[in-house]
Amino acid sequence: MTTTIQIAERRIGDGCEPYIIAEIGVNHDGDVNRAIALTDLAARVGADAIKLQFFQADLLMTPAAQLATYQSHAGETDAVEMLRRLALNTKALAAVVDHAHDRGLHAIVTVFSLDLVQEACSLAWDAFKTASPDLVHQPLLEAISNDGRPLIVSTGASTMGEVFRALKWIHHAHDRTALLQCVSAYPAPEAALGGIAALHNQTGLVIGYSDHTDSVETGASAVLTGAHILERHITDDRTRPGPDHAASLNGDQFAKYVELCRSAKNKTGRINPIGAKMVLPCERDVRQVSRQSIVARRTIEVGEELNLEHLTFKRPGTGLEPWQLPMVIGKTARNEIAADALIDFKDLIGLAKAS
Repeated sequence: MTTTIQIAERRIGDGCEPYIIAEIGVNHDGDVNRAIALTDLAARVGADAIKLQFFQADLLMTPAAQLATYQSHAGETDAVEMLRRLALNTKALAAVVDHAHDRGLHAIVTVFSLDLVQEACSLAWDAFKTASPDLVHQPLLEAISNDGRPLIVSTGASTMGEVFRALKWIHHAHDRTALLQCVSAYPAPEAALGGIAALHNQTGLVIGYSDHTDSVETGASAVLTGAHILERHITDDRTRPGPDHAASLNGDQFAKYVELCRSAKNKTGRINPIGAKMVLPCERDVRQVSRQSIVARRTIEVGEELNLEHLTFKRPGTGLEPWQLPMVIGKTARNEIAADALIDFKDLIGLAKAS
């Protein structure tokens, strides 16, 4: 049973203070100077780490990619253009990492595409994280886990069976892996804290909570339930345009969140919610829109035998899932498959849907 992990000099787990991550995410609005300012804010309000996202729109999204409902409600109209506007390049990310370290914060990153893993590993991240939709992305999980740094795996919109399957892919990294219970809805209409105990009892790993609720008190409740890591989005202005600002905490709210989480660690009472790890109705939208599928990297001609050079992984998650890649390799194209098209059972000779 893994009861602690270590990120840089910090031990996390049983007997340790809660580890609190300020998720900058895309709240920098594509501006490195805003990312640095939000890092300063995270330091002032008492966070232990910041987290950023590393993606390129054209590597992550097909033309069929759609907005999640919460993104549409935030005023977004085009999924690809949204990500193009919100991306930071490697040089900008490196500057934020250095600034975080100067402020005494750890820097963590979520990498969204297999093609970006090598580039991400060149920066001085203290840990990596994988997003909830990528729990089915075996090639991405394996590549990141092979780097050797700590790995935080979010598990929103997933079943316990999917968690177990993912853990088998990264079994060699269990001594440096933590799992986050998460409700993949923004804001989350329920906390589903029972998933914390379910994950801990059934995996024995360090468990945390990725908090998308509206309350500043949910993190403290998660600590009392057994969470050792808290992740919460941070912004300087919840009214800013953009997909995540409204579901984030501003500086004053985040400071209160940190205070409550740290106080909860010292309370004697424990919450023991009855619950299990499951996909909630409110998560089905994000599960479909934000998971990735096996996609043609280029046009595949009739009769071509598929190999790794033909394929990549992009959103939406309505096609074959990335872990099904071995079923696809070596199969022959029944018809022409256009570049950026999701691979379908009907496209390949010898691949039955029952697989």
